[in-house]
Amino acid sequence: MTDTAALLARRIAQGAGEMPADLVIGDVRLFDMASGDLVETDIAICGDVIVGTYGRFEGTRRFEGAGRVAVPGFIDTHLHVESSLISPLEFDRCVLPHGVTTAICDPHELANVLGTAAFDYMLACADQTVMDLRVNLSSCVPATALETSGARLDAAALLAYRDHPKVIGLAEFMNFPGVIGRDPDCLAKLAAFAGRHIDGHAPLLQGRGLDAYLAAGITTDHEATTAGEAAEKLRKGMHVLIREGSVCKDLAALAPLLSVASSPFMSFCTDDRNPLEILHEGHIDYLIARAIAAGAPPLAAYRAASWSAAQAFGLRDRGLVAPGRRADIVLLDDLHTCRVASVFSAGREVTPALFEARRTIAPVGLDSMRAAPVDASVLRVRGPATRPVIGIVPGRIITEHLTATLPIAGDTVLPDAAADIAKVCVVARHGHNDNRACGFVRGFGLGRGAIASSVGHDSHNACAVGMDDADMVIALNRLGEIGGGFVVVADGAVLAELALPIGGLMSDRPFEVVARDLETLRAAAAGLGGTLAEPFLQLAFLTLPVIPHLKITDRGLVDVDRMALLDPG
Repeated sequence: MTDTAALLARRIAQGAGEMPADLVIGDVRLFDMASGDLVETDIAICGDVIVGTYGRFEGTRRFEGAGRVAVPGFIDTHLHVESSLISPLEFDRCVLPHGVTTAICDPHELANVLGTAAFDYMLACADQTVMDLRVNLSSCVPATALETSGARLDAAALLAYRDHPKVIGLAEFMNFPGVIGRDPDCLAKLAAFAGRHIDGHAPLLQGRGLDAYLAAGITTDHEATTAGEAAEKLRKGMHVLIREGSVCKDLAALAPLLSVASSPFMSFCTDDRNPLEILHEGHIDYLIARAIAAGAPPLAAYRAASWSAAQAFGLRDRGLVAPGRRADIVLLDDLHTCRVASVFSAGREVTPALFEARRTIAPVGLDSMRAAPVDASVLRVRGPATRPVIGIVPGRIITEHLTATLPIAGDTVLPDAAADIAKVCVVARHGHNDNRACGFVRGFGLGRGAIASSVGHDSHNACAVGMDDADMVIALNRLGEIGGGFVVVADGAVLAELALPIGGLMSDRPFEVVARDLETLRAAAAGLGGTLAEPFLQLAFLTLPVIPHLKITDRGLVDVDRMALLDPG
């Protein structure tokens, strides 16, 4: 008898009650994903697989459920671990206690800095995480030709990883104009993953353009920000991922669409949440509770968080608390508020000892900040005074394309604190060139000083926003000194900082330390007059030239609607 046959025989015997189960989670109320019923039962587990429900079972070990509600483990269908600002192993320790037993990540951010070394690192970490961390391969490195990234990945580079057991398919295809225009590079990648899962990324796309995009075999989308947009995508067969992250907050707009009928076609994703918000609010558990509070039926919310997500991404072995399924189980103290009491990942109770048993993975990208120091000349913006201005929309990564007449001294254009218009500067940091670009942005609320970040989607060049050129210079140069991260500067002094030395994107410290430092940074930014709840992640999305309407990269201001650089004059 083969090892597999012996394992199957053991599962069958335990399910039949012919031998004690390895583990019994006793006395729970199972929330049935088919009917919505709450049923008193035990759950029998053999190794990492459920072998019995709807009955009473004997087990070698027994965990008392004490009447708690049992639901399937939660699945985050789209995130970038890097954007949580912590390493994959710390991400595991941070979110698994919130019931997230499966996470599907796109190493897009780190890949834009390090290339395929990002895949190697993420997959090595995925082999060690207690949760099941799956990878979709980054499809757009770089996202566009309108910025300078650290790497370039073609179809051949992606194919080398396609058959890795942790790889699902191709991650968000951000270059939707390239897909619709049949760009040869886009077609090569789509052809390489034909028949595999391909994630979508199509903000505001509708009508014939959406038809063309879907005809390429793309099946999901997390960029819908209105009910109307999501409804059209649902009608046309897309699986809509309801996103609620630290910056992008779409749940309130999309929750009215989530019903028992629509739940097989909708799931949840974070895309992304930082440790501070995870500690204060939660992760997918928070999205479930918010959806229910907004009127979604509990069955629809929990189904979207588990079974629907598993079906959409081809993970047929999970998503139900049922015999034959992976033993990813969450016990709740309260169904409506999704208050998590205990978590089981692949049949193992989640405890600190599980995390301590993991093998550590060496960090990568510790030398990724390769820009030469800048001086004040980089920040100078010459006339005319009437200029395009990026308009921040709080809680969204879509920006407005505004025009404003700014103060001018001689031929130098200045920011305008009274109008809440600050200067923004992007500095290429990958060592390929010395590009620098400046412009203006409205909506940060800064009255003085500067903030800076090496997290700048998608190519992750250094970016600073400020009211004072000298402070912006200090902030940008400090990023290089600490290996990347976030910095707040005022009156010539660094007030707060968070080092992110892993590719200039992730901390090598525990998530609790990162959360504490984020609180300090937020307070420091607020002390400059900042009005945004998440100023640093909002800053990071100023450089994302695939999201409408006006952005800035190291090459200049980008009119995203035309996918073209603006004339700097």
